[in-house]
Amino acid sequence: MKTSYRLDKAFGPAGASAGIFMVIAGLGATYTSPYGLILAALGAFIGFTSSRTTVDYGRKRIKLSNCLWGVLSIGSWVAVEPSMKVSVRRSNMTWRTYSQSNQTLDIACNDYRIILLDSNKNELMPIKKMDSLDAAKVEMEKISNLLGLSVA
Repeated sequence: MKTSYRLDKAFGPAGASAGIFMVIAGLGATYTSPYGLILAALGAFIGFTSSRTTVDYGRKRIKLSNCLWGVLSIGSWVAVEPSMKVSVRRSNMTWRTYSQSNQTLDIACNDYRIILLDSNKNELMPIKKMDSLDAAKVEMEKISNLLGLSVA
């Protein structure tokens, strides 16, 4: 059984919005010029590229990948070993964007990440992100039971 968890947009929330706007503008520009398709393809790359984690519970392996254009998954599988552990970590990520008038727009993304640790308790990759600590702990228990790992 494979399950995919979406983590983040590659260019942040402002970049994703700008990319979707570029797709719309590019498709509108194709009415007058075929160069609008280039703008639409670039906008689709910026707007839909994201990172995700795919967990294969049957084969006990995890893949952290970047999904280009939201479709093309690039990443490699990591085999889950019994010495690995699962933990919860708070993530405080801030996306900063500057406008033409040099004003900043800060978007804070505070969430909890379920992460995979190796035998030395070094972080390997995030597995899933959750909004609350309680939900993250429940989901961590579920993932650790399905993968046969202990909780750190």
